[in-house]
Amino acid sequence: MNEGKEKKVKFDSKGIMRRYGVIAFILAIFIIGGVAKAGKMMTQERQAWDSIANRFVADSVVSPAHRGDIYSANGELLASTLPVYQVIVDFDAIYNAKNDTLYPIVRDSIAQGLHEIYPKYSKDFYLARLDKGFAGFTDSTGVKRHSHWFQVMPKYSDQLTYEQFQEVKKLPMFRFPSYRGGLIEKNTQLSARKKPYGSLASSTIGSFGDNKGRYGLEQYFNKEMAGKDGYVSRKKVLGSWLNINVEDEVDGCDIVTTIDIGMQDLAEQALLRMIDSIHAEHGCCIVMEVKTGDIKALVNLDKDTFNTDANGRHYWNGKYKEGLNHAVSDLIEPGSVFKTVSALVVLDDAGKDTTVCYDTGTGVKRMYGSNMRDWSASKGIRFGVANLSLSMQQSLNTGISGIVDGIYHSDPERYVRAVYRTGIHDSLGLPLKEAKNPRIRMPRRLPNGKLDQAWWHPTALPWMSIGYETQIPPISTLTFYNAIANNGKMMRPRLVTSINKDGEVVKSFPVEVMRESICRHPEALKKVQRMLELVVSQGTARKTARSKLFTIAGKTGTAQIADGSKGYKAGGVIYTASFAGYFPAENPQYSCIVVVKTKTGGGAGVGGPVFKEVAEGIMARNVAYAATDAHEKDSQRLPDVKQGNLQSAGYVLNAINIKNEQNWQENSDDIGQGLWGLVMPDARGTGMTMQKQQPLADKKVPNVCGMGARDGVYLLESRGVKTRVVGRGRIVSQSLPAGKDIAKGDLCILELKP
Repeated sequence: MNEGKEKKVKFDSKGIMRRYGVIAFILAIFIIGGVAKAGKMMTQERQAWDSIANRFVADSVVSPAHRGDIYSANGELLASTLPVYQVIVDFDAIYNAKNDTLYPIVRDSIAQGLHEIYPKYSKDFYLARLDKGFAGFTDSTGVKRHSHWFQVMPKYSDQLTYEQFQEVKKLPMFRFPSYRGGLIEKNTQLSARKKPYGSLASSTIGSFGDNKGRYGLEQYFNKEMAGKDGYVSRKKVLGSWLNINVEDEVDGCDIVTTIDIGMQDLAEQALLRMIDSIHAEHGCCIVMEVKTGDIKALVNLDKDTFNTDANGRHYWNGKYKEGLNHAVSDLIEPGSVFKTVSALVVLDDAGKDTTVCYDTGTGVKRMYGSNMRDWSASKGIRFGVANLSLSMQQSLNTGISGIVDGIYHSDPERYVRAVYRTGIHDSLGLPLKEAKNPRIRMPRRLPNGKLDQAWWHPTALPWMSIGYETQIPPISTLTFYNAIANNGKMMRPRLVTSINKDGEVVKSFPVEVMRESICRHPEALKKVQRMLELVVSQGTARKTARSKLFTIAGKTGTAQIADGSKGYKAGGVIYTASFAGYFPAENPQYSCIVVVKTKTGGGAGVGGPVFKEVAEGIMARNVAYAATDAHEKDSQRLPDVKQGNLQSAGYVLNAINIKNEQNWQENSDDIGQGLWGLVMPDARGTGMTMQKQQPLADKKVPNVCGMGARDGVYLLESRGVKTRVVGRGRIVSQSLPAGKDIAKGDLCILELKP
């Protein structure tokens, strides 16, 4: 009767709670164990686990930024960071690959090939180096080892270009993979700061090392050119490293200078010939553009004391090289080139005329206990009563000093203030940390109003008036002469025109006027200009600096300097011979100064010929450039068309009514890809013919030589190759050879020339 009813089940709460308790206890044990293990890993085992993690993750790997380049005024590369290579051989790999029997057969060919590729060392030298690496060494335990990382060239500075290293890879045995042929490719590429023009202007360009500029423009603009390094996090995934950019690198800016390579080379060769012929200590030459103050050439040549004797002492090897930047850093007594300053002061400040006179007598005058001597005294030449103009023409010390002392002896402060007004004492603010400011002292007076004899002796004024008692770098002297050429307007010397980034101007350095006029009376300046012309046409520079082609204006100078402890005794005197001026005198375009430190003396005979050679070379160069533009008015010249996009070339040729013929049949593959090829004059010379070229595969570096920058950059970057353009015009060379397999991150430097 109760079968239809459901059986009531009693809930066992105590049993369930026991099971939950067991589970909770087990979980608690696991949690406590996990926490204990984590604590142990964080304390006792931390170092071991960190070492394991480091094998799979490398954080903050530096991705170096590309340092900016330095360019000339013409867009030519003066300094750049380029890839270079070292020849390193793994002889252990040669032995492991059983190629040790092959080496004796090919060693002669390898040595000969290395000599042809890098001829600094002889074939026998390379043979000896290779045999040394092949022979191996015995370690401290007495076990014979094979050289694993052997540098064939002995010096770290022995570095090959990319093209040279590719030739090395073609040599016998080295053409095998590294594990068989021994030539190591990985980790042999370095970044080196290279100067395409060698030592030309190197003291001004500067040097780079230890990741910073050491001197010159490299040092002054180090922050702008350095850029900012990036960082990459590297993680090991499935046996391969995966790079993850944390922070992208920022490449440095480029510096554009005012240096003209042609003028720089011309001035260097002229100066080198002179100082080499007289075995001078050193010399410098600066060329400046009159209207702008742009420094077109800045040459510094020092004795090269590279050789060392048995006692470790350096000695002169008979050669010269770019050394210290004497042109901006040498504080020297300018000598007679300073007489022009005194002449301007006498005419402008004192209001005198060129007829103001002084009796030079026999050429030796006693002034305040010391003899003032002219160059003519030892030759028996007498000038007697000489006016200011004659004193300048013949560079008479007695004449200039006598006139200045007669006017300013009781008030020398007035003379120095007038000198300051000429601007020769001004700071030039050059972008060179080694540059020095002139030092022209002002007289001091005691409380009683008398001159402080310890600071300002009565001889100070007459000797200062002829270029002693002062310290002036050559660049400051030239800036003064440049102002005379520029009708009194003093321009600040400019060495850098702009800082660029990716072809855009980041900062420009415009032409700057330091002083609107270096004198108060224009007629005084006209008289000084006339006197400087007479110095060359009739005076001390007549035989050495006068040109038959155009008029030169300038002033010779010679200053005696005591040679250290030898004093002014026989054999102890060193001369600073100089010439400063401008050309052509009737319409000045350039100013120039030449300064040579020598034991032979002779300002006119040393500085004058160099000045004349530089001036005539520059003027002839300008005439040659102008002649290239000459052609018959009615003649039609065919344009010079760059290689590249034929459709663009055809459009331009049609627009200027130049006949052009297409030497191909268009097909569907041409649509969207562009037509690439050559454009050349036709056989009759009356039109152009266009010839299509088949481009290389997308994974190969194309040949862009002959193209314009736009087409060349497009072809390379469309294939994933980064580019850097150097110069202007058409592409004449590319750092990555055509046909090379493209690798990720490849950089191709394109050199352009007109």
